[in-house]
Amino acid sequence: MSQAVSVVGLYVRDQDEALDFYVAKLGFRVHTDVRNGDYRWLTVQHPDQPSLQLGLFTPVSPMLDPGTVQALREIVAKGAMPPLVLAVDDCRAAYDRMRDGGVEFTQEPLERFGSVDAGFRDPSGNGWKMIESRR
Repeated sequence: MSQAVSVVGLYVRDQDEALDFYVAKLGFRVHTDVRNGDYRWLTVQHPDQPSLQLGLFTPVSPMLDPGTVQALREIVAKGAMPPLVLAVDDCRAAYDRMRDGGVEFTQEPLERFGSVDAGFRDPSGNGWKMIESRR
């Protein structure tokens, strides 16, 4: 029996805004975009990693009660969720390309721990760490 993680979910404030960011600025592509009433299942994937989808979900009722929806929105906006990690071949080059494309960084590339890393947030406040792959 084979098993694999295929979707990792991420709460976002606005799915259209998130879609624009992940596709236009980070180079992901849309995998699935379907609706069931007010619920929208939206996933994107990195072109170099087609087996894993990133779900861009809004915290909504009835899956969550109204208090939890509000709490999650506030936590995401504060950047309090654990960061996601984007592995790149050349952190400084990716930083320049992404910054020129409109990504706002919270940390410029730094050399430490035997690698180079930088930090940025998506429009909802989710933190990302971009780390240069070790060769």
